[in-house]
Amino acid sequence: MALPTGNGNGVLFPAMLQVTSSRLRLSPNSEHKPEAYDDLKLEFSPLLFSSLERYLPPAMLNLSRDAKIQFMRDILVRYFPEAERTRIQKQREYREQIMSHYQPLYKELQTLDETKFFVPSFLQAVNAGTEESFRNIIIEPTPGVYSFEMLQPNFCEMLISEVENIETWVHDKKFKIMRPNTMNKYGAVLDDFGLEPMLNKLMDIYLRPMAKVFFPEINKLALDSHHGFIVEYGDDKDVELGFHVDDSEVTLNVCLGKEFFGGELYFRGVRCDKHVNTGTHQEEVGYYSHIPGRAVLHRGRHRHGARATTSGERLNLIMWCRSSAYRELKRYQTDFSSWCGECLRRKKERQHRAVAATKMELLKRDGISTS
Repeated sequence: MALPTGNGNGVLFPAMLQVTSSRLRLSPNSEHKPEAYDDLKLEFSPLLFSSLERYLPPAMLNLSRDAKIQFMRDILVRYFPEAERTRIQKQREYREQIMSHYQPLYKELQTLDETKFFVPSFLQAVNAGTEESFRNIIIEPTPGVYSFEMLQPNFCEMLISEVENIETWVHDKKFKIMRPNTMNKYGAVLDDFGLEPMLNKLMDIYLRPMAKVFFPEINKLALDSHHGFIVEYGDDKDVELGFHVDDSEVTLNVCLGKEFFGGELYFRGVRCDKHVNTGTHQEEVGYYSHIPGRAVLHRGRHRHGARATTSGERLNLIMWCRSSAYRELKRYQTDFSSWCGECLRRKKERQHRAVAATKMELLKRDGISTS
């Protein structure tokens, strides 16, 4: 798409002249319903534009979509380096090459029919949208890790069959695909095979409300992009996953099946970048055993790993949900004690020392010996 620059002659729209120097809002306009950008071929995610629109200056909200695109694109170009924009363009070309040759096994996966895909208890909680409704369906195996029933068996089976179809196509066509990440050598990136709109919907409609309840410091700035993929574990696949943090603000991990033993997740506390390699305290140690159809939701910075899958085969759907606004604000923060366990521990130590020093000073003033 050729982005608009004004009236076609390089002249800005009159209304644009009034807002080009305006700043974005510090917090999103929750009452504003953003426009859809999925029908446009833009160099950034359509969901990113929809999310950013909530931060536009009030004077811009009633302008044309073209005018808003121009304003938001100018902002994004300033913050995305040329190398990143080149990477995005190459990724788009790579996906177009796949979709021009790959034939999906189940096109209905792209629609996300909620009544066929989700279990009733999950849908009821999302529709209610309250903290109480979400807490009624979750268990918390370790602090900050939330587990709940999510996917119907039929959806799990369809998605497994689709992944097997992808693997067969890759083998037959000798097509080299990008695997999910540097740690997983098996599996597929679902966004590359036409499921990006479905995963966008999953994040936007179903995961955002939960993130708002359980991770408020993140979701108040909105999740606006994702990396969605399938990982495969088994005898001839990946066996285990080392200790790490995810490249996400919020991670969804859903076991799809098949039959397997082992593969438990272990958690070791939430850490900021500065403290990611610090020790673990006993209260931060936690474990979670996979059950097909059941999801686990946690912060991306929650340190974790997966024990060996000792027999059988296991496939999981993973979504790394991200917030560009949250990442930008983090660059200017130094205290993450609201979620980093080590930041909180050190903050409490400083407070205790300050209280002790104050008591000592008061005792000295009153002439009371402290020896």
